[in-house]
Amino acid sequence: MEDNQIIDLYWARSQQAIEESEAKYGTYCRSVAWNILSRPEDAEECVNDTWLRAWNAMPPQRPTVLRAFFGALTRNLSLDRWRRERAEKRGGGTVELALEELEDCLAAREQVERTVEAQETARLISDFLRGQTRQDRQLFLRRYWYLDDIRTLCRRFGMGESQVKSRLHRMRKKLKQELEQEGVAV
Repeated sequence: MEDNQIIDLYWARSQQAIEESEAKYGTYCRSVAWNILSRPEDAEECVNDTWLRAWNAMPPQRPTVLRAFFGALTRNLSLDRWRRERAEKRGGGTVELALEELEDCLAAREQVERTVEAQETARLISDFLRGQTRQDRQLFLRRYWYLDDIRTLCRRFGMGESQVKSRLHRMRKKLKQELEQEGVAV
């Protein structure tokens, strides 16, 4: 089923919208949630919550790219769950490491959420990524959006661990410089 048809089902308040969303994007959303949470039951719960959030958001929202809309919902729900669990356990892991790496080129800790959510910062990051090679852009997104671990990136891109870490480090450094030049507090 086409995305605009699925959106129309949400707007018509048809239960079929959730079934079609699950059929077309369930695997993708579970992958996003799994990369953050690493537990199948938690990932499944976040995907189910994604469909509920989508149901509550449409209408009035009419997403232009349904895959990105579902991906963002799933990612945000998964990160919220991860933060709650982390607050309880104070454990470390892949997600924490990836977010800490990226934190150095964003605003001070207490301003991270407000700065990242700001449209101007998002535009600057998008512009920065558009200026990278296709492989570097994909590497950056796989690490910091999908939160893939370093080993997964090595396999996916056919690179050694030091090469992946080095490229990510250079991109973070360039991003930080560009953000500073544009007046974003880092």
